[in-house]
Amino acid sequence: MERKKTLPLFMSFAMATSLALAACSQQPSATEPAPANGGNEGAAASGTTSEPKATEPKPEAPTEITIMLPLNIAETPPDTIKNELEKLTNTKLTYQFFPADTYEEKLNATFATGGLPDVTYLKNQATFIQFKEAIRDNQFWEIGPYLGEFENLSKMKESVLNNTKVDGKLYSLYIGRPLARQGLIYRKDWADKLGLKAPETTEDLFAMAKAFTEQDPDGNDANNTIGLADRNDLIYGAFKTLSSFFGTPNNWGEKDGQLLPEFMFPEYIETMDYMKRLREAGYMNQDFAATSKTDQVNLFQSGTAGLYIGSMQDVNSLYNNLVKNVPEAEVATHNRIVKPGGEFGIWAIPGYNNVVLFPKSSIKDEAELKKVLAFFDKMMTPEVANLMYWGIEGTHYTVVDGMAKVAEDSDMVQRDVKGYKDSVIGEPETNGMYAGYHELQARIDAERFIIENEPHAIHDPTAPLDSATYTEIGQELQKIITDATYQYMYGEIDAAGFQQAVETWKSRGGQKIIDEYTAAYKANR
Repeated sequence: MERKKTLPLFMSFAMATSLALAACSQQPSATEPAPANGGNEGAAASGTTSEPKATEPKPEAPTEITIMLPLNIAETPPDTIKNELEKLTNTKLTYQFFPADTYEEKLNATFATGGLPDVTYLKNQATFIQFKEAIRDNQFWEIGPYLGEFENLSKMKESVLNNTKVDGKLYSLYIGRPLARQGLIYRKDWADKLGLKAPETTEDLFAMAKAFTEQDPDGNDANNTIGLADRNDLIYGAFKTLSSFFGTPNNWGEKDGQLLPEFMFPEYIETMDYMKRLREAGYMNQDFAATSKTDQVNLFQSGTAGLYIGSMQDVNSLYNNLVKNVPEAEVATHNRIVKPGGEFGIWAIPGYNNVVLFPKSSIKDEAELKKVLAFFDKMMTPEVANLMYWGIEGTHYTVVDGMAKVAEDSDMVQRDVKGYKDSVIGEPETNGMYAGYHELQARIDAERFIIENEPHAIHDPTAPLDSATYTEIGQELQKIITDATYQYMYGEIDAAGFQQAVETWKSRGGQKIIDEYTAAYKANR
């Protein structure tokens, strides 16, 4: 794809040199008082002036920027938001949206051909790790030295920026997110009908899944409901949140003076055993390892499943689509769940869920880079952040009590805004955008739970650390553990088989990763 570039437009002022010289020749001497009208009697009489008049400066041409990013909805959004964004930022924007499900493949293919655009969003933290080697290979701009030149970019959280640095240098801007949004969304009307309270332990949760499956919660005298709907994602699906309830470390944990991966802790095994029990009893979708997020969501929204474990902020869209199919349905959120005798903890992200990079193959020099960064600096103003995150005031949202209340036409809002809101950098504390106004009690509770989660957040100790081996082959090795985890939960291998997979992981480079992370951890303490 040929990339358009915009050359700087230099403004000039007309220099009325002869008039200025004439004015100087008419200045009074030091011993001669100046006339009251500045010596321009004749000019005043004739209606003219000898003052030089500057030419009106021409407006600066819009900066052309091409942006590649993942799309988390079915269709590419219309240009409604983009057109307003261009006006506010004096830019001409080309958005290249690609489906999130296949974005990683597209990202890698585009990178391999040298075709990444000016602004390249990654998919998540995992793809960021994959790109660290390319970053070290000087294929992306280091932006740290420039942030101090921009009033708004310099407000980004230092703690989060540090978690995105590569070898102590900053190459990316981050899309901020609350530390821990995970919890439970469940059918409150089903629970009330069956006399069930919000689960306090993992066994309470198991009992709820059983009741939702076996006790006809929808009252149609048919065996057509299940407890938990899950998907093929060990991180953002149910597994990682459940593992927090069991006390598993977040990706890595310290044990006997070294850092070890989470799957080498007994709590990880407990989580697998729990999921295996749920599946074997029929209290969740049997094919969850092959279930997409779309299909998982549909199980809940259609009225088939009563439990959804993941981001509690998903509750609005789940509820809005559920009541289209089951008008009398009610939902609730909850998160204080522990294994019997355990303490509550919840895994946390390092303050961001994605980053944006600036390829040198597309941005050729410092002047171009600063123009692109100037666009992001404007993105971190309340006016622009609100536009991109909430939409157009009066159309997509209204302001109620100083908060953004989303319009009732949720389909319209989703269609117009979702594609852009996922790209807003910073967070409300740094970009000034409105907090959300909610009327759904389950979402109001979710926002409270998210705040209450922070003191109990389980942090990943490797977030600010680097392991060269992990960067090179970590994701490839992780497939060994991912496959073994599903095989264990499906009953295809036993504990010995899983341990064999761990030994394979160690022998193929995993032990080296352990050693590198442990050394980096000790050096940073």
